Amino acid sequence: MERTPLVAGNWKMHKTRGEALAFCRELAPLLSELDEVDLAICPPATALDILAAELGDRGVGVWAQTISEHPHGAFTGEVSATMALDAGASGALLGHSERRHVFGESDGVVNAKLLAALAAGLEPVLCVGETEEQRDAGDTGALLRTQVEAGLAGLDAARADQVTVAYEPVWAIGTGRTATPEQAQEAHALIRTLLAERFGPETALGVRILYGGSVKADNARSLFEGPDVDGALVGGASLEAASLAAIARAALAG
Repeated sequence: MERTPLVAGNWKMHKTRGEALAFCRELAPLLSELDEVDLAICPPATALDILAAELGDRGVGVWAQTISEHPHGAFTGEVSATMALDAGASGALLGHSERRHVFGESDGVVNAKLLAALAAGLEPVLCVGETEEQRDAGDTGALLRTQVEAGLAGLDAARADQVTVAYEPVWAIGTGRTATPEQAQEAHALIRTLLAERFGPETALGVRILYGGSVKADNARSLFEGPDVDGALVGGASLEAASLAAIARAALAG
């Protein structure tokens, strides 16, 4: 099954509203050459409306970096799925490694957020991946199975095809280290096998699996050559429009 490549930029806690607007103006002229790749950007919540207004009509996805698992209530500082949607989001990252390891989100919380995203009409992006210690201990496969199965609990095949999965080896995020193309493909193939076990092979073939971990323009093409690598979740290299566009071009060539 042919899967359109997808490149998403996660800005994390970077860019004011003015800087976000400037980025959009820089990216807009580059979009005409990227018609065959899907693009998405995950800005801070304060800039969701700007990205939606500037790029939403140009086919660029606007994803929240996280959402609350709660629909409303006394949860100071939280943003619900419905609020993110109202602000212009079309999708949401769920279970990013920083949410898991810095803010202590469990697999159960990630699953609740995924179900909340689907209920609100947001495209959920489930992030999974192992730490350096888990990889060195040979636990990558078991960890991915746990995170995929727990993260997608309660879904049937009819809704599974609305989900994107992002594999992000924690040891390669912001470290300058990158998984080799062989390591990336091995993990992605395992994730697709897990999806097939859960939802059937046809559904699994339709789910896009992104690689995230120090992706840059100069290493993207080799990573994208893996048959189960459908694009990238890009961190620091997505903060410049030209850099993100270069990675998207690599996805077309991969």
